[in-house]
Amino acid sequence: MTPTSDRWEQGNAYERYIGRWSREVAPVFLAWLDRAPDLAWLDVGCGTGALCAAILDGCAPASVTGIEPSDGLRSTAAANLEGKATIVAGDAAEISLPDKTIDVVVSGLVLNFLPDPGAALAEMKRLSRPGAAIAAYVWDYSGKMEFLRAFWDAAITIDPAAATKDEGVRFPLCRPEALRALFDSAELAEVDATAIDVPTRFASFDDLWQPFLAGTGPAPAYAMGLAEPQRAKLKDTFHSLVPVAADGSISLTARAWAIQGSVRSR
Repeated sequence: MTPTSDRWEQGNAYERYIGRWSREVAPVFLAWLDRAPDLAWLDVGCGTGALCAAILDGCAPASVTGIEPSDGLRSTAAANLEGKATIVAGDAAEISLPDKTIDVVVSGLVLNFLPDPGAALAEMKRLSRPGAAIAAYVWDYSGKMEFLRAFWDAAITIDPAAATKDEGVRFPLCRPEALRALFDSAELAEVDATAIDVPTRFASFDDLWQPFLAGTGPAPAYAMGLAEPQRAKLKDTFHSLVPVAADGSISLTARAWAIQGSVRSR
């Protein structure tokens, strides 16, 4: 079996697997932030541009810049947002922008995947004007991100060793207590966290299962690293753990934990 990969490279595969649900979370997250118009926004790890698009649609920004290291995701974001936002290559811990030029720094579904989230927050603070907001959200892998929770429960049922690959175990920042500790360690003021729940409705089990076969992200990479007989067993076990309605559809909930803080005025 090949190792689980955290790399997100294929824009279209990401959209079908997790991006479509990120697009549901983004406007709720922004409404919770409740920022004034005409501000400079930065999206760190912008992916395919879901959060940037929501900022443009609902926040009347002065400008939106997205930073994304993956060529595949960045090209999708640039195509989706052409002429509306600036999408550039960059690493969360080393962003080529001047000090104290950003009013709102956001990051959607990224903190878990950074090798040093503390360094990323320090970089966000460097770029932020006094009083600026820094905010992020991550999936609740250990609880109410239900379709992924069911996937890993199925994987562990057929392969107990998969417990070490379970995103709910690997990524402690999926819990609000850990997020608060991270933001407190960055000496941000007015730190606040909340849960954001969005419905995830799949037309059929095939609609749920097929995105796992693209190999993009930890769970799909695990699925595609299995030999075919083991993958078929995973599919059947996964199917048995999700509620299927009479019409074949599957309705679950995806929870994200959101957090925000403000940069102290010196």
